[in-house]
Amino acid sequence: MIDAAPCEAIILRYTNYGEADRIVSLLTKEHGVCSAFARNARKSRRRFGGALQPFNRIRVLWQQRRRAGMAQLAEIELLEAATPLVSDLDALSMAAYGCELVSVLLPEEQPVDDVYRVVAAFLSYLPHAECFAVSRLLLELRLLELAGLLPHIGHCACCWQPLRDDWLVFDARRGGTLCPRCAPDGVGVAVALTTLGSLVRLLRVEPTRFSAIRLSDETLQQGGAVMHQVLGLHIGRTLKSEQFLRQIQQAL
Repeated sequence: MIDAAPCEAIILRYTNYGEADRIVSLLTKEHGVCSAFARNARKSRRRFGGALQPFNRIRVLWQQRRRAGMAQLAEIELLEAATPLVSDLDALSMAAYGCELVSVLLPEEQPVDDVYRVVAAFLSYLPHAECFAVSRLLLELRLLELAGLLPHIGHCACCWQPLRDDWLVFDARRGGTLCPRCAPDGVGVAVALTTLGSLVRLLRVEPTRFSAIRLSDETLQQGGAVMHQVLGLHIGRTLKSEQFLRQIQQAL
C-alpha cells in the first residue's frame, strides 16, 4: 500500500488511457516499481505540464486513496528532465531498455535497496557514455544482483570449488558457473576464467559508478552472453526495447 507521503520517482513508461488520462509506471526508492493513475494528464497543464515523460526524475504528491485500487497522482514536480537523452538515439534506446528491464525484473510495490540510485545514475550517465555495451553489462549485472537473481559466478555452482581452469561453462539453469568436471558436454555457455574474474570485480565497484570503466571485447562478448542467459531464464521473452536496440546496432 502506497502512503500519501511525497517521494522521488523516475518515470519508466506510460500508457494513454481513455481520452485524457494516463497510467504511469514509476520507480521509487520507497515503493519500488508502482503504477499510478494520472487523471486528465493529457489535458491539465497546471497539474502535470509536460513532466510525465519517460526517464524524467520527479517528485510525486499522491492523492489519498478512498478505496482499493491504483494509486493516483495529485501533483508532480519536475526535478530532472531527460532532455539530453532525447537528442541521442543510442542513449534513448539504451534508457528504454534499462527502464523496461527494471519493470520486468522487480515485483510491484516491493522496494529493493539501491535500485533507485543505480537507475538514476545510469540514466544520468547515458548522454555522456563512453561505451554503451559497458553501461548495459554493468546495469544488467547490478540489477540481477540487487534483485537476488544472479547465479554463482565466482565458484563452481555444483562442487563449490574455486575456479582454476582457464575455460569454464556457465549454465544459469544449473546455478551458474560450472567447472569442467561438473559441466555436461554441450550444455551452457563457454566462458573464460578472466571474464568471470572481471564480473566478480565489477560487483565490488560502487554500484552508481558507470564512468571510467573499460572492459575487453572478450569480457563484453562473454559477459553479455552470460547476462543474456540469466535474463532469459527469469524473463522468458525478448523485450521490445531490446529488439529496438538490435535494429539500431544492425543499422550502424
